[in-house]
Amino acid sequence: MKINIVLLFFAMITNSGIEKPDYKVVKKYNNFELRDYGSIVIATTSLERNYSRSNSVGFQKVASYIFGGNDKNMKIAMTAPVMTSFHSSKNKEQEISFVMPKKHNLDTLPAPTRDDVIIKEKELGLVAAISFGGWATEERAEKFIKKLELLIKKENLIKFNEIIVAQYNAPWAIPPFRKNEILIPIKKNK
Repeated sequence: MKINIVLLFFAMITNSGIEKPDYKVVKKYNNFELRDYGSIVIATTSLERNYSRSNSVGFQKVASYIFGGNDKNMKIAMTAPVMTSFHSSKNKEQEISFVMPKKHNLDTLPAPTRDDVIIKEKELGLVAAISFGGWATEERAEKFIKKLELLIKKENLIKFNEIIVAQYNAPWAIPPFRKNEILIPIKKNK
């Protein structure tokens, strides 16, 4: 019992105080939400590798930017989630992105010192979102992508653009306390 309380406390503090992007819940369904994020500013890199390798190498590249690898040697607060574009093909580029804190914009952020990290505004817009715990492995991500795609189809929503795997926890958070989401962009009705 004592160990469970300690683990719960540790899990809560590893993600407390971490800034997350704002969104508006457009509609709640039984197993997923329809959200509108609008646009966000991200630091991002792309790799032509498999999902697991992209997450690891991409995370390191973008993390170097927020830990001072920029033209001002400025440290930038970590936010959540870390977003990875998901492609089941191993030959497609995977984009790994950190959402920048809201206090920054394209004009106030320093330039990356790495050529393979860029800062840009991303129109995330309307997305269907489903949450899941544990590790966000390629196999688990595919499982929840398929589940969300079926739910989207059932609700007559039209998906488009890249699928995103969003991971909210520090790498040391243990599986029972991890939070991940699949975000699938949805076409807006006119």
